Amino acid sequence: MASRHAKDRRRRAERRGRRAEFAAQLLLRMKGWRILDQRARTGAGEIDIVCRRGATLAFIEVKARADLETARGALSPRQTDRLLRAGALWRARHSRYAALQPRYDLMLVAPWRWPRHLEGVIRAEGRMTALL
Repeated sequence: MASRHAKDRRRRAERRGRRAEFAAQLLLRMKGWRILDQRARTGAGEIDIVCRRGATLAFIEVKARADLETARGALSPRQTDRLLRAGALWRARHSRYAALQPRYDLMLVAPWRWPRHLEGVIRAEGRMTALL
């Protein structure tokens, strides 16, 4: 049985994650993206945000940490693979978006900072490109 302290910690982390995803969605909307899905569940795992702008379909992983550098390093190879598999499953389930070009992005969120949107940092081969 989990301790009360552990449950409180998980609840705080969950709230922090939801706030980070909300901030990320606001930024995306301001940049002209249309949010298609959020916390999208697939057999491979959850996708934080699925959005579209023009011919691009973006699958976005949101990482919230104390600072942007720590958030940048928080995406593991295992999570990268999960996002790629989940994106493929999401596209298979939503065939009307099949013609759109998929892209895998990372959104970094830190307190008192605008979220930072790193576009196309995860390539389809499962490797991350250099994070600027």
